[in-house]
Amino acid sequence: MKYAAERPFAEPEKAARRLLEHAHAFEPIQDGRIYIEKLNGPFLFGDKGTPAEYSAGLKRAIERGWLEIHDSGTFVKFTSAGADLFA
Repeated sequence: MKYAAERPFAEPEKAARRLLEHAHAFEPIQDGRIYIEKLNGPFLFGDKGTPAEYSAGLKRAIERGWLEIHDSGTFVKFTSAGADLFA
C-alpha cells in the first residue's frame, strides 16, 4: 500500500516563510517593489507548491505584516517587520 507523502508547504506558515525567502532573493526595483511573478514562479514551478499553498502562504505573510500587496496585485513590498526577519 502506498501512502501519499506530506506536502512540504501544507502549513501556511511554512509557505509564507518560503515566499519571503524568494522575495528576499530578488533585488527590488523602483520603490522596493517585488513583482508577484518573482514569487509565484519559483514557488509553483521550482518548489512544486500548489496554487492553494501559494495563496495561503501569501495571505499569511500579509496577515503577519511581513509583506504588503499593491491594490493591483502585481507587486508586493517588504514591511519593516518582514525586512527585520532577514536582518
